[in-house]
Amino acid sequence: MLAIIGGSGLSQFASLEVTQRQLVSTPYGEPSGTLTFGRVCGRPVVFLARHGDEHTIPPHQVNYRANIWALRECGAAAIVAVAAVGSIRADLRPGDLVIPHQIIDYTWARRSTFHEGSDSAVRHVDFTEPYDPGWRRKLGDAAVAIGLEVSDCAVYATTQGPRLETAAEINRLERDGSDVVGMTGMPEAVLARELAIPYAAINVVANYAAGRGDSRTGISMEAIHEVLKEAMQQVQAIIETMLTADD
Repeated sequence: MLAIIGGSGLSQFASLEVTQRQLVSTPYGEPSGTLTFGRVCGRPVVFLARHGDEHTIPPHQVNYRANIWALRECGAAAIVAVAAVGSIRADLRPGDLVIPHQIIDYTWARRSTFHEGSDSAVRHVDFTEPYDPGWRRKLGDAAVAIGLEVSDCAVYATTQGPRLETAAEINRLERDGSDVVGMTGMPEAVLARELAIPYAAINVVANYAAGRGDSRTGISMEAIHEVLKEAMQQVQAIIETMLTADD
């Protein structure tokens, strides 16, 4: 069963034929919201809204451990995470789709491992390639199959939020090698790795990052919402196509 984690602009999956909604408790607290089970194009899927059913949980307060643990306990064999990002690169424009291949983590004070505490042994997981290459390829192939262009080589910078970044901070991220910036990529990806769940992401470029393009002097939240409304339909089409690729 595929798990889909929806971010800003994707609080529900339109084509999901719902069969069950379930509240799940975990050793790490409550997930962001109800897990919604059903079928997409005849395939079993579970959907979770990262920011809660009403989009009320800011990025730094998402209970990432509870989310990933709950999805594993409910039988998720892989996770596709959807998120909105800002573009640092001039060639990635609002509305573009990105399948990132690397992460730089700038967050702090987030609970980022299942292996901590006096009764838990330290565990170091290999995180050389943070996203699963097989699922990245499936997403890319699905996009091509329906005629959508995606960038499949991008470094995702995860910032703390919930505020957006300063122009100087974006300049720093660019010097570090980042291509897009978001607030939820970590520790979500590494927690999935600790539980051995294949994890890939698809990002929607919602805006140019601070100081870039038409965000040179400020970022319009209204414009972001308009971009996400259209682009998230494309994301859903990609996932639907990916799910039926083996037919």
